[in-house]
Amino acid sequence: MVPRRASVNEELRRRSRERLLQATVELVGERGYEATTLADIADRAGAARGLVSYYFPGKRQLLQSAVHRLMHRELSAGLGRAPATEDGRELLARAIDVILGLARDHPRLMRTHMAGILTAEGFIQCPEQQRLAFLLRDTVTRYGSADPETDYRLLRALLMGAVVAVLVPGAPMPVERLRAELFQRYGLEWTLGVPPDAEPSSPGV
Repeated sequence: MVPRRASVNEELRRRSRERLLQATVELVGERGYEATTLADIADRAGAARGLVSYYFPGKRQLLQSAVHRLMHRELSAGLGRAPATEDGRELLARAIDVILGLARDHPRLMRTHMAGILTAEGFIQCPEQQRLAFLLRDTVTRYGSADPETDYRLLRALLMGAVVAVLVPGAPMPVERLRAELFQRYGLEWTLGVPPDAEPSSPGV
């Protein structure tokens, strides 16, 4: 038997990892974090249980990578949607809308993700997070930032705060209000990005 080339093995590993990340997003979104086991994730991905431990040191790290992958994929699609644009203001508006949309559309998943970041494990610098960071940093650069690294970190903090505000149990902030505040902060017109049906009557209050 002729051994597989290194490039083929690498592609198989990449696909296995992608399936595990996708299965994690699906199962945690459906069942919640505590009710999802690593064995469940492996089964959904069609992978051996040991493969999960090979790629990830634990379930919390797996979840963070899975959510960062989802965020990167959604942000990449949102920034590149038709009509294509190089307008930095439009791109920043799209980025804000994508992240707020994830909090609105995947509340259980995003709430679990944010809770994990605030635990002892903290913020995990995985490849998926690095790809997400690249897109956000490039967005603030195109917006016109003179200090993209600092402004990227500020944007990340503001978006994380907005996501938490959307997801607070019993006292959620409306996405439209948070969008208005962020748009005002960056001097963006309400019509940029993908605006909701109604604009808040008094943004900034």
